[in-house]
Amino acid sequence: MYRVDEDKVYSAYDHAKEMYAEFGVNTDEILKEMDKIHISIHCWQGDDVIGFEEGVNGLTGGGIVATGNWPGRARNGAELREDIEMALSLIPGKHRVNLHAIYAETDGEFVDRDQISIEHFKKWIDWAKEKGIGLDFNPTFFSHQKANSGYTLSSKDDKIRKFWINHGKRSREIANAIGKELNNQCVNNIWIPDGSKDLPANRIEHRKLLKESLDEIFAVKYEKSNMLDSVESKLFGIGSESYVVGSHEFYLGYALKNNIMLCLDMGHFHPTESVADKISSILTFSDNLLIHVSRGVRWDSDHVVILNDELLSLAKEIKRCNAYDKVYIALDFFDASINRIAAWVVGARATLKAILISLLEPTHLLVEQENKGNLGNRLALMEEFKALPFYAVWNKYCMDKNVPIGTSWINLVDEYENKVLKHRN
Repeated sequence: MYRVDEDKVYSAYDHAKEMYAEFGVNTDEILKEMDKIHISIHCWQGDDVIGFEEGVNGLTGGGIVATGNWPGRARNGAELREDIEMALSLIPGKHRVNLHAIYAETDGEFVDRDQISIEHFKKWIDWAKEKGIGLDFNPTFFSHQKANSGYTLSSKDDKIRKFWINHGKRSREIANAIGKELNNQCVNNIWIPDGSKDLPANRIEHRKLLKESLDEIFAVKYEKSNMLDSVESKLFGIGSESYVVGSHEFYLGYALKNNIMLCLDMGHFHPTESVADKISSILTFSDNLLIHVSRGVRWDSDHVVILNDELLSLAKEIKRCNAYDKVYIALDFFDASINRIAAWVVGARATLKAILISLLEPTHLLVEQENKGNLGNRLALMEEFKALPFYAVWNKYCMDKNVPIGTSWINLVDEYENKVLKHRN
């Protein structure tokens, strides 16, 4: 692949710096701002959401599916951490790693989800300490025999519901312990697959049960410096096309009433809905917001994130709300049809590019024209700003962070695949 000449990177950056300065933007300061932003890299891209549970063969149920069979899937914690390290070495900046409960390491012993504890994540914590990174967490309410009915926290079966409540409690205990151990706040996000394939006769009963379950899970209060709770909605999934208990409206109401962070997944809404447009409304009433960066294609198919209009709109809205210190950003996609490390790197770099573009935007000039009522000028400036040379600033950012510039990282992924991934059976 083409390798960028470093002298050309500096020269292009100097030219871009001058161009942005004409619009009142200091690119050196923007690069410092990028250092404050840490996205959470999801571990489940590396093994197709299979996890390490004894006696479980992989992703089942929950309205989600990983397709493809690219060679080299991580089969255990050591391989998964090795692959994540490789991906992180190609992504500029200091970032986090996001775990699901099914990535507990139990040394060959079957431990059901209502019994998991912090000891089963010790290897992850020790690794995070060594790398100097933070960890986030997610209870896993799918791919389990007690989720086969399509209902977990909203199940009418008291025993099933109690099992999942206990899993939610255990997960919060683990997230709190992770944050305390690492001295780095851990976000614990709850998403459940509950819903119906066809039209239900009674929607509200399941939602009342879900509220009761959440109330019990959140009854214990933890220091926010250690752990921050969030709840995630969804429009529909495979097997829940007609009804999802944890809808956007349900969780928006629950989160605001109970002072819990809301999570918006970019793939969990109607294709014509703008997730970006929801940000300012939510932040008017809530201190924080979690965004799961994904890419739906026709439906919630969790495609690898690319630098498209939806992602750019999202980043620009966060910037225009002056909210990068309030919004938590995590990746959430899985594609087993391509090299999994390439998927991580493409998605993370696309997300960081969008963030950089948003920070480089001369927003003050847009607001100035808006306040004057010059909406034609505002639109004209928006169009002109699209052509500003952000890529020169991006290359300088990558160089400063000692990660590959341009397409040169692709060679390194190919080398890793030939040396490591192809030797896994």
